[in-house]
Amino acid sequence: MIVLITGGAGFLGQRLARRLLELGTLAGPDRRPERIRRIVLADTAAATIEDPRVVSLTGDVADPDFVRSIVEPGTTSVFHLAAVVSGQAEADFDLGLRVNIDATRLLLEACRRLAAPPRFVFTSSVAVFGGPLPTPVPETWTLNPQNSYGTQKAIGELLVNDYSRKGFIDGRAVRLPTITVRPGRPNKAASSFASGIIREPLAGEIAHCPVPPETPIWVSSPRSAIEHLLQAHDAPASAFGTSRSLNTPGLSVTAGEMVATLERVAGRDVASRVRWEIDEAVASIVTRWPARLETVRAEAMGMKPEPDFESIVRAYIAGE
Repeated sequence: MIVLITGGAGFLGQRLARRLLELGTLAGPDRRPERIRRIVLADTAAATIEDPRVVSLTGDVADPDFVRSIVEPGTTSVFHLAAVVSGQAEADFDLGLRVNIDATRLLLEACRRLAAPPRFVFTSSVAVFGGPLPTPVPETWTLNPQNSYGTQKAIGELLVNDYSRKGFIDGRAVRLPTITVRPGRPNKAASSFASGIIREPLAGEIAHCPVPPETPIWVSSPRSAIEHLLQAHDAPASAFGTSRSLNTPGLSVTAGEMVATLERVAGRDVASRVRWEIDEAVASIVTRWPARLETVRAEAMGMKPEPDFESIVRAYIAGE
């Protein structure tokens, strides 16, 4: 089995690769476990995983020649994680179109040319929903994105559905919650603060929260996100019904509750490093996202969230 991960040098990409190496197998076309003999990590930067089964290829996923080179004959599974994140896609419209739409279509076309349709896992987002929303948002709710990133992800979902309907791929579009806590430095995602208000105070630094304390956020731990991607990959096509797009489980927690949890776990001095400074540009994006999603199909596939936000914070402290 050959597995391709775009965005393979990134935070989730490398975690996914390490988990695949640990497992050693993935479900094949007949749903029986197959040995993973090669993992191709494609990104603009080189991955840092040292393993004879791993190949790191650097290039631009919006370059047709590069995309053709990474989708090699015999590719069985594709995890398409590469993307321009929400805040950056909103600020640079053309870049968002190029990476989030053009590159996705190039990758789908390369998969279409394979001798057998691969399983194709596309990382989507809760940002495909917007406007007045019920709580929880039903799985059949109409997509109504309120920003460029959400629109681009919604287009990707529709392409995955149609390429699956035509039999070119066996696709699954996984709507991930906001992933927290991410190690490293802040990125240009509108939701980056959801990690920053935990990560920076624990490191002795000041963190700025750009949304009001009462703002609810649908979140997932990195560990749960990886497991949900793998469970979506291994599930039979019949489990998706008429739509290949899937809401995955998460936790609904407000920004204020996140900081209160940090205080409970790490103490008042640590939590006091969070500063509430509203950024209208960020808040206008985040406050339009759903606070909770219906996840009936995902739960039927065995997916579960972390038990509570405290578990996520403690896992980050233990691991990072």
